[in-house]
Amino acid sequence: MIEDKYERPLGLKTVDDTKVERYKVLMYEDINGYNRLFGGKLMMMIDEAAGIVATRHCGTTVTTAAVDNLQFKQAAYLGDIVVIVAYMTYVGRTSMEVRVDTYVEDRTTGLRHVINRAYLTEVCVDDKGNPIPIPYGLDISSAGEIAEWEGALKRIEMRKSRRREGF
Repeated sequence: MIEDKYERPLGLKTVDDTKVERYKVLMYEDINGYNRLFGGKLMMMIDEAAGIVATRHCGTTVTTAAVDNLQFKQAAYLGDIVVIVAYMTYVGRTSMEVRVDTYVEDRTTGLRHVINRAYLTEVCVDDKGNPIPIPYGLDISSAGEIAEWEGALKRIEMRKSRRREGF
C-alpha cells in the first residue's frame, strides 16, 4: 500500500467500495446531427459517474475541478449500449481523482470497445462550497491500483506545471 500522509478519521475505503458501472441505450435525444453520440451528452454522463464515485468515497458533496485526458476514440450510434465504468485512482487531502472509461457494447458478442477515457478531479466541499478534508483514505494494493495512483501523481504535477505556465 502507498503511504497516505493525511490523517483519516474514518479509515480507508477500497477502490471497489465506490466503483460505478452504468449502462445506457442511446436514444434520439443523445444523438447529434451526424447520427453519432453527442460529445456533450457523453461528457455529462462521465461527469455524473465521476461525481457518484467521489460522493460515495467521501460521503459529502463534491464538485468537479478538472477533466484530464478526455479523448474520443470511437463513435457510438443510435441504439448502441454504452457502458461507463468509473473508479477512484487517488485521494489527496481535499481532492480525489476518478478514472472513467466509456465503452460501446456489441449486442451480439458482448465485447466492449473503448470509446472514451477520462480522468476527473473531484473536490470534497462543505455546504458553502469550500474544500474540506476527505474523511476516508484509499486502500490500494494491486499492481494496477498502484500504477493508477502513481499516474495520478504525475497528472497532478502536470496540472500544477500548466497552471504556472498560464494554462
